[in-house]
Amino acid sequence: MLIDLHSHTWPRSHDSVLNPDDLITRAKTAGLDAIVFTEHDTVWDYKSVEELRAKHNFLVLAGVEISTDDGHILAFGIDKYVFGMHRARELASYVDKSNGAMVAAHPYRRQMPWFSRNEEEYRNALEKASRNPAYPYVQGLEEINGRGSDKENEFSRRLCELMGLKGTGGTDSHAISDVGKCATYFEREIHDERELIDEIKAGRFHAVDLRSGKPVAVRDAAPDA
Repeated sequence: MLIDLHSHTWPRSHDSVLNPDDLITRAKTAGLDAIVFTEHDTVWDYKSVEELRAKHNFLVLAGVEISTDDGHILAFGIDKYVFGMHRARELASYVDKSNGAMVAAHPYRRQMPWFSRNEEEYRNALEKASRNPAYPYVQGLEEINGRGSDKENEFSRRLCELMGLKGTGGTDSHAISDVGKCATYFEREIHDERELIDEIKAGRFHAVDLRSGKPVAVRDAAPDA
């Protein structure tokens, strides 16, 4: 299944101009099998998600993007924002109690060097990023972010490689033009949030750039290929 793990809609995300219905319609047109709403520090209620699923006959799932002191984290399996989640350790504790999962969003932000004179300096930046206090708690890193440049996503890819973490793909959609650029390919069918979490924890996924034209089942330099 092709699932976009990272998207934002208005008004739950104040910086988005995407209507939920428009996002779903565009996701279906792009060939996706599901979409995950990950609003900023706000969780969708189950009833609203169920209504959208039925209305569009399309799998809509709910997550949340939590702003922490150590970067933004995509959290799956929690039903509300709790004060203190801006600290990665406390967020991880709550997610663990809910038997959820976490993925670090756009890990290049504030960690990728814009200018490096040589490979050694770039490698040092990767090493420093790998020591991010939030990363021991995540099950993956967002390897491809639809709003990130090739250079930024390359940093994320190399960070995944360095840390031995699986990479996801998410458009980070805020406008209709963002939808369908990338996704996460899951090896097994997913029907609800619980199965999504199980597959993330099992590592049965990889990031896909839908702009590349490559078959989704093929991934260059996959560690377990």
